[in-house]
Amino acid sequence: MTPAPEADPPLDPSIEDLLRAEAPQVLGALVRRFSRFDVAEDAVQEALLVASTRWPVEGVPVEPRSWLVRVAYRRMIDLLRSEQARHRRERTVGEAALAEQASGREVIDDDDSLTLLLLCAHPSLSPTSQVALTLRAVGGLTTAEVAHAYGVSEATMGTRVSRAKQQLRREGTRFVPTTSADRDARLASVLRVLYLVFNEGYTASSGTSLGRVDLSHEAIRLTRLARSHSAQDPEVAGLLALMLLTEARRDARTDAYDHLVPLEDQDRSRWDQRMIEEGRAIIDAVWPLRTVGPYQVQAAIAAVHATSTSDADTDWPQIAALYLWLERLAPTGPVRLSRVVAVARAFGPQRGLDLLDALDREHGLADDSLAGAREPAVRAHLLDDLGRHADAAVAFRSAAARTQNTVEQDYLLDWARTSTARESSTR
Repeated sequence: MTPAPEADPPLDPSIEDLLRAEAPQVLGALVRRFSRFDVAEDAVQEALLVASTRWPVEGVPVEPRSWLVRVAYRRMIDLLRSEQARHRRERTVGEAALAEQASGREVIDDDDSLTLLLLCAHPSLSPTSQVALTLRAVGGLTTAEVAHAYGVSEATMGTRVSRAKQQLRREGTRFVPTTSADRDARLASVLRVLYLVFNEGYTASSGTSLGRVDLSHEAIRLTRLARSHSAQDPEVAGLLALMLLTEARRDARTDAYDHLVPLEDQDRSRWDQRMIEEGRAIIDAVWPLRTVGPYQVQAAIAAVHATSTSDADTDWPQIAALYLWLERLAPTGPVRLSRVVAVARAFGPQRGLDLLDALDREHGLADDSLAGAREPAVRAHLLDDLGRHADAAVAFRSAAARTQNTVEQDYLLDWARTSTARESSTR
């Protein structure tokens, strides 16, 4: 019997971090030269793969970015020549690039990362495509890594990425800095994409783990990158502060058996104080600017939690007021549900349930595409707090059926059993 091939050893984290940091700069150099994002992105991915196999053995080059650019150039030219056999129109571009490479000239712009972020958040792309393309092009993740993060097959994710690149080509998008007006609009899309990436990493939509730490950390890294190019934008700062203040609680969210631990029961000594201090410093610096947006308000809410020594010490009336403000800025289902929770904690479960019923009637939260899966869980906790244990058990089971994350499912089903037991004990 032929022995199975040995698995490749895990990549040194320092090399992995370096490759991810250099990926957007290398891609930017190629796209600026060739004006072909779709082909350049494939070439860069192959260069990263070559580096990941050779650098651990040969050592990291003295100039890693130049090394990656040269390898990616060669692959890019091969890809273009292959196209030229079918489409002669690319000959001039490929020959010009060959001549420039032979001359040893390389154009590398440290601002390429932001331009790529803006390109990947092109309004013609769906949110899913924006996320996938951002993680591939700017995050340096392979298709397999992105697919694993989102719980889909590599083939499915590859199709999404391919379609996104084709869409950009059809739109005639160019790798050029945007105008100030367009940049503001596109930056908002970038922040939304990074927010989605972080949320998926913090609480995964499916799978056997509550979250995916690599995805959250990648969102934080890319948000830092966006802030380095948009230091004066308070919402970029607000999003980074929100991520740090939220991520600081990750280790306390599950116990030794990977069971979910709700906020009120978490061991706050396990919260990452360095992240909390950095997040608070960022939001404190931009809050006085009085140009407050949704990410800053969410960061302010997270800061209230982070500075509370215990659940009993939490200023729930302030949080409820902040959620009301946030709802006016971003009237979404998840925000409305979060306000219900804050109102219940501040003024009692009956006030919370009354508000939930009112919001359900007015906005259909139970059928909301973003909040519908969470609505029965919020309702179940309120019913249980009011002593309506039988109704709570039904709601907990309904909530468990709506999530594909097994950690959340186990948590909700445990509550359903507890509520059933409480109902039996009162008979």
